[in-house]
Amino acid sequence: MLAEQRRDMIVETVRSRGAVRVSELAEGLGVSEMTVRRDLDVLARRRLIDKVHGGATAVGEPEERSTEEPGFSAKVTRELAEKDAIAAAAVDLVKPGAAVGLSAGTTTWRLAHRLTSVPRLTVVTNSLAVADVLHTDGDPGTTVILTGGSRTPSEALVGPVAVAALRSLNLDVVFLGVHGMSAATGFTTPNLTERETDRALVEAGQKLVVLADHTKWGIVGISTIAELAEADVLVTDDGLGPDEQAVLSGEVDRLIVAAVPEVPDE
Repeated sequence: MLAEQRRDMIVETVRSRGAVRVSELAEGLGVSEMTVRRDLDVLARRRLIDKVHGGATAVGEPEERSTEEPGFSAKVTRELAEKDAIAAAAVDLVKPGAAVGLSAGTTTWRLAHRLTSVPRLTVVTNSLAVADVLHTDGDPGTTVILTGGSRTPSEALVGPVAVAALRSLNLDVVFLGVHGMSAATGFTTPNLTERETDRALVEAGQKLVVLADHTKWGIVGISTIAELAEADVLVTDDGLGPDEQAVLSGEVDRLIVAAVPEVPDE
């Protein structure tokens, strides 16, 4: 059974019964409880169900809109284990003394915490949160360059000032966080102005590494930042199904799937 078929069955079950437990879904679908919990993460992000402790409950019909942009504080605790696993895998791609670009986002924010142990970096970012981590805890030899610009709900600095600053730079590697990804639309954002800034950051780097947890698959923002094939590396987590991994492996140069430690239900 394909992942999307399984998720459709979960939605129908939740809607018909009003509420259902993870253990019941796992038994009925013949998959592990970890797989079900990750499916619920995806469906909750799409606003198709409400995830609650031990299971899920029904919600209304509307899906996440292509222009909806949750704030940084709303996103920072979502899929935290997945983001930490992705950050741990991504930091190995950074060499001491490199010039690194980090876009705004909660996954790049987690990577920033890992980068504090890498010496002599020059980090360019349009993220206030990323800059704060590196200014506070970074290696003494690290240089942090924060672009100017207008502030978005995701704590990004965007607009012509940020774009102009980025277009003058040459970076060894750029780490890009995204709102969504799909085979048809590539890597997307819900903010048109942020797209222009992210695009300038992408073009400043010799290598593009996209950081996206499994819940980003199938989410479509209003504007495409980059096509899937533009990514030199995509780092995701093992909640992404084998079919989706196969699609991505055929597009990006290298797919890294980070293993997320399983946390048992309380």
